Amino acid sequence: MVEMTTLTRASPARPSVRAALLAALVVSAVTLGIATFELSMADWPSGFVLLVLVPLTALTFIGCGLWSMTLLLRIQRHGVKFAAPFLIYALTLAALVYAPLQEIALQRNFAWHRTSRERIVARVEAGELKPNVTYNENLIALGDGEANVSAGGNDIVVDRAEKGTYVLFLTSRGLKHYFSGFLHVPAGADPKDFFEFDDKPPSRLVRYDKDWYFVAN
Repeated sequence: MVEMTTLTRASPARPSVRAALLAALVVSAVTLGIATFELSMADWPSGFVLLVLVPLTALTFIGCGLWSMTLLLRIQRHGVKFAAPFLIYALTLAALVYAPLQEIALQRNFAWHRTSRERIVARVEAGELKPNVTYNENLIALGDGEANVSAGGNDIVVDRAEKGTYVLFLTSRGLKHYFSGFLHVPAGADPKDFFEFDDKPPSRLVRYDKDWYFVAN
């Protein structure tokens, strides 16, 4: 008995956009994450990491974005799915340009930690918490026993004035005495009277709620 064999020609594998799509998702997510939390990453030593991370991420985003543009040439032959990576980069770029990412992050930070911060303010005003750092009479190190409510080691800055006590919770603590954070002011007091602004007014001053301001020097 003679067996009949049929030779079949294997069809060529269809090009896949999966790798490009995965790269677009990862690169875009990292880029948006850095843009959103860059302010809180300005502390020492992470500020130095940003000096490398931000340019590297920007170059990666631009390079991958240009690569996604070349994939648009395959749409006619292989389908509209090859436009997906480019669309992701385009939407990410629009978010970077138009969306207030850092403001959203600050609003969430304020809401998440407000209860803990107000509890700490009450303890400071009652005299339960006092400056405990030998080299700075305005600094209170909360330590590991308290909720992490202040950047740069969970230290808060206090200023006892005539109208009451100012309490600053840091969101960033950079080099050359640069800082930003949420400042709780005594009732009826002016945030510009905080001692850190004696020589220079705040570069940013945004009211978040009664007696609460976001400030930066």
